[in-house]
Amino acid sequence: MMDSEIHFPFDRHPAKEELETLTLSDPLSAVRSPLDGSDPLLNPPDPPSYADVVYNGTITTAATSPTSSTTSLTTSPTSSSTSPYMRISISDPQKEQEPAASLVPGSSTFVTYLITTETRDHGRFAVRRRFRDVVTLADRLAEAYRGYFIPPRPDKSLIESQVMQKQEFVEQRRSALEKYLLRLVAHPAIGRSDELAEFLKGQGQGQGRLLLARSVDVVTRALDGAAAVAGPEEEGKPAKGGRDLLRMFRELRQSVANDWGGGRPPAVDEDREFLERKEKMQDLEQQLSTSSQQAEALVKAQQDIGETMGQLGLTFFKLGKFETEEALYNSQRTRATDFKRLATAAIRASRSYRELNAQSVKNLDTLHEYLGLMLAVHSAFSDRSSALLTVQTLMSDLSSLHTRAERLEGAASKIFIVDRSRYRKIEELKETIRATEDAKFCAIREYERIKENNRNELERLDRERRVDFLGMLKGFIINQIGYADKAASVWAQVVEETSRYAKERE
Repeated sequence: MMDSEIHFPFDRHPAKEELETLTLSDPLSAVRSPLDGSDPLLNPPDPPSYADVVYNGTITTAATSPTSSTTSLTTSPTSSSTSPYMRISISDPQKEQEPAASLVPGSSTFVTYLITTETRDHGRFAVRRRFRDVVTLADRLAEAYRGYFIPPRPDKSLIESQVMQKQEFVEQRRSALEKYLLRLVAHPAIGRSDELAEFLKGQGQGQGRLLLARSVDVVTRALDGAAAVAGPEEEGKPAKGGRDLLRMFRELRQSVANDWGGGRPPAVDEDREFLERKEKMQDLEQQLSTSSQQAEALVKAQQDIGETMGQLGLTFFKLGKFETEEALYNSQRTRATDFKRLATAAIRASRSYRELNAQSVKNLDTLHEYLGLMLAVHSAFSDRSSALLTVQTLMSDLSSLHTRAERLEGAASKIFIVDRSRYRKIEELKETIRATEDAKFCAIREYERIKENNRNELERLDRERRVDFLGMLKGFIINQIGYADKAASVWAQVVEETSRYAKERE
């Protein structure tokens, strides 16, 4: 392997950490000099055709981005090597009827997609899923894998489904779902999850349908006192509307107290390393947003050049046709032939720019993918803040419970007559304190687990980002060089064919 120093401009604090040495995953570079004629940067391979890019969506040269979407797992080696799945494809969208009549007009039908999965142990599974099942899978993963950078699922896009052509919308959603599943499978933790395996294999699901989570009667649980029936594990998790409405209000009150109160909160996230990396992630998000906009501007400029070249070629064709029809002298017929040559060259250059633009979109799509991944980063950081808020809330509850217990015991010690109801309240309060202590222990353990998940995910993101961005840059450069050389050869041929004009001037 050949070591090359590649410094990405996404870190504004180069002095705070040592820049890593990245290795180019090019087997030829291990034994051949960069000055060798086989160097892919000096002699790039022939660019793929426009049809291969647009219709097949697969590039077989070294220009392929590591994050490009194909039906096989072509993600970073550190992720795909641990995945039990080899290939995932989504095909054969079919419209089906809702089993029960819907109250919403026009929503009685839905589209299902055939998901075919091949595993490394030569297993093969096929199951039909609808978009609602994907939403359920995303919710389950968000609940089970708190603190992880879970790839965001595709949006429902109700407006696009009404504006776009039905077939076009279905194909776009099919492609988006396939990319989403590939990202999930490539994740080192989620790729081995039971939730994903159940979704892909349809285990225990009637007719291949993913069962939705059981609904919770929020009002009944809140009135009955959900905190009284929830176990320590449930109490140790952040409150949600469907689990504990009363504690959700207490956590909201604690959050307001942390923001506006004069006193110091019971627990504060003082992990300086995490805070520094969080700030760097914010800088990275801003730089990705800027780079994404610049990439779009570059693609638009290349598209404009291609269209301009095409119009120029048509103009030369029309001019040559006019010269041919109106020619009276041989010199006019010669110029007409040269106009056709220029027109042909311009059309070929226009086609090359369209092909280059298609390749640029595939290469630079890595920027958009990482920009979308920032939503998962925010969600993981939000899980951490939510877990910390739960710890704070339980500690505040314990403080209040201890204060009440001390007051009741103090009042009971001043009364010589035995008050059975007072002692019963004290015992109930002590039992509540023990339950809250257990819940606090579970909450702290959950908070530490989320912190560890955040730390591991940040390290994984840094590793994969360097590999993916290096692949993106290599692919982009190879395509730019290849198509520039192709365009130069086209115009060089025109210069050679029309060289007599230069000789006549001499």
